[in-house]
Amino acid sequence: MAHAHVIVRKDSYYDSVMLLRISRDVKAHKGVEDAVVAMGTPANRELLEKSGYVGAALAAATANDLVIAVRVDGVPPSAIEAVVDKLLDARASSAAPVDETRVTSLVAAVRAEPRCNLVLISVPGEHATREARRALGLGRHVLLFSDNVSLEDEVALKQEAVAKGLLMMGPDCGTAIINGVPLAFANVVRRGSIGIVGAAGTGIQEVSACIHRLGGGVSQAIGTGGRDLCVGVGGLMMLLGIEALAADAATEVLVVVSKPPAAQVADTIIAAVRAAGKPAVVHFVGSASRPPIDKVVFADSLAGTAEEACRLAGRKPTPSGPAFDDALVAELARRLKAGQTLCGLFCGGTTGYEALALLDRAGLRVRSNLHKALDLSIDGTAVVSGHVLLDLGDDAFTAGRPHPMIEPELRNERLAQELARREVGVLLFDVVLGYGSHCDPAGVLVRGVRAAMRGRPLVAIASVTGTDGDPQGYEAQQRLLNEAGVVVMPDNRRAAELAAAVVGALGKDVQ
Repeated sequence: MAHAHVIVRKDSYYDSVMLLRISRDVKAHKGVEDAVVAMGTPANRELLEKSGYVGAALAAATANDLVIAVRVDGVPPSAIEAVVDKLLDARASSAAPVDETRVTSLVAAVRAEPRCNLVLISVPGEHATREARRALGLGRHVLLFSDNVSLEDEVALKQEAVAKGLLMMGPDCGTAIINGVPLAFANVVRRGSIGIVGAAGTGIQEVSACIHRLGGGVSQAIGTGGRDLCVGVGGLMMLLGIEALAADAATEVLVVVSKPPAAQVADTIIAAVRAAGKPAVVHFVGSASRPPIDKVVFADSLAGTAEEACRLAGRKPTPSGPAFDDALVAELARRLKAGQTLCGLFCGGTTGYEALALLDRAGLRVRSNLHKALDLSIDGTAVVSGHVLLDLGDDAFTAGRPHPMIEPELRNERLAQELARREVGVLLFDVVLGYGSHCDPAGVLVRGVRAAMRGRPLVAIASVTGTDGDPQGYEAQQRLLNEAGVVVMPDNRRAAELAAAVVGALGKDVQ
């Protein structure tokens, strides 16, 4: 019988991403039924208590304390603690060169590396504002990876940054490429003349990766954080990013990408892009193309944004058009039965949002935790009938657990639950490569897909967001998927369109 144990180490702070990966590694050990290695934040303590971990030590833990919570059968807690120590030591030694200067504060880091002008902050949300304000006070640009920062604090930080002419990317900024350096979740792309400002993490990744594969290059990719274009923030960082790229001699073409902004903010952004005077592409994810205004063109998809940007930069990308024909649709539909439904499981929020919009555009009624329509919006925690698309990076899935781009096994777990619905016939996935992502996301997905396909008619469709420079290997990841019977499309747009076409070929849509 498994027993729960909690070990708390006072004043032992570690990066949350590293701890999420260590939790996964500890779970793989024999005799370990469950394991959570995390900082003792209020949210983490609440989650652990709901999972059956209790005790005075846990109740007294703070955000600066390391919590090791395990449920084991026949294994002493001390042995698991030793495993955690070994993993912590291994990750610390592999992450830092021998001659690295060790510092214990932001001020000390700036003193040790005075030439560094950008600070990446990933600390619990309750401490993030203080550290970001400190970095801005030291005259440094900021990429604030942390979330759980209030809207009021975000506005104050961005107003201070704008006044000082500094970038304040975030909070909850997951992607940027600054002077050729990928930050947080980002792909390896060649340098070039196309500058991107985006309030969409995997949106920036999909656009920049497509630009690379089309032969173009990126001068800068500035992430703003997902809330930047809401009414409360008013696009403060998007506007500063546009201004910076307009003044950048290396940037000849501007790209603006985000999830749908507030209407008045969208008008302000478009006006700023027009005023920049450079050829530009704007895409608010989910929106259709529209006539150009001055030098500004409007794309209908993330891949279409990359194509338009490359065209404006003087390249001749492959003409936009269907990447599949009726014969392929018919072949895939023949594997299924009339009335079977679609299940989309996405690791990227923006790629998921685009896929949902394209499925809606094709006339499918898809339930989703990304949907704005009340009759189609679900929280995602329960399995429901009909066509379903889920953003597995939503807080409902990641509380106390790794983001699925870090640990895609989460998707396989949900896939098994969804396939309990025998009506499911078409599977739709994104596979996101680059720094920060799992070392083999396609390999993990393939395990889930192969298990799903045993003795059951299914069609699996995916796209890979990545480049030949990414550590996971773009072609190798595609090959793994193909060998497992997954139909790999050239981009997220085409994957969603093919899935919609196959479902349409099966007959009447399920309401």
